[in-house]
Amino acid sequence: MKKAEKLAKSMREAAERVSATVTSVASMDEAYAYAAGICADKAPAENLLVPPVAAETAGTGEKILAAPGLDAEEYKKLAKVCGERGVTLIQSGLRERLGGVDVGFTVADRGVAETATMVHVSENEEVRLATMVCEIHVIVMPVSRIAGTALEIEEELAAMMAKPGSYTAFISGASRTADIERVLALGVHGPLELHVLLLEDS
Repeated sequence: MKKAEKLAKSMREAAERVSATVTSVASMDEAYAYAAGICADKAPAENLLVPPVAAETAGTGEKILAAPGLDAEEYKKLAKVCGERGVTLIQSGLRERLGGVDVGFTVADRGVAETATMVHVSENEEVRLATMVCEIHVIVMPVSRIAGTALEIEEELAAMMAKPGSYTAFISGASRTADIERVLALGVHGPLELHVLLLEDS
């Protein structure tokens, strides 16, 4: 088994231990189809408690997928797939849709197999919101960008975090918290579900 395959296997096993859904995809086109399908098939986010800022978009039954980090050509490809599935695709204005974004779609910059951690670096607030205010976060993890441990890429991670204006997130599983009685709750401070798409690019 090649090193990249071993790392992907370790990432999958660790991610599944923290209740993430892990799927292998051979191309970004497959990733787009997966994300659009997840969005089309889920119940609308209108069932959430919606803050006043999103009142205008609540209750419409609209399925919304946010993918603010894609370049124009890739965004166009995803828009085509979303259109075929009846999904509204957006890349901006997430603050006006708080509580109403069904799926956030992003691509990880780095991954750590040991802890099933996806490292996400962004200077764009829209991208940051896409990872936090959606019910489901679909994140593409290129297999070639997975390291065994964080120590192996320590210098690279330090450089990411030191860059002025950047925001570095370490994402391992869906949002979870527990109260004083040790009752675990998912989705309180972020997405209820995390779907990791292992992109076979190596």
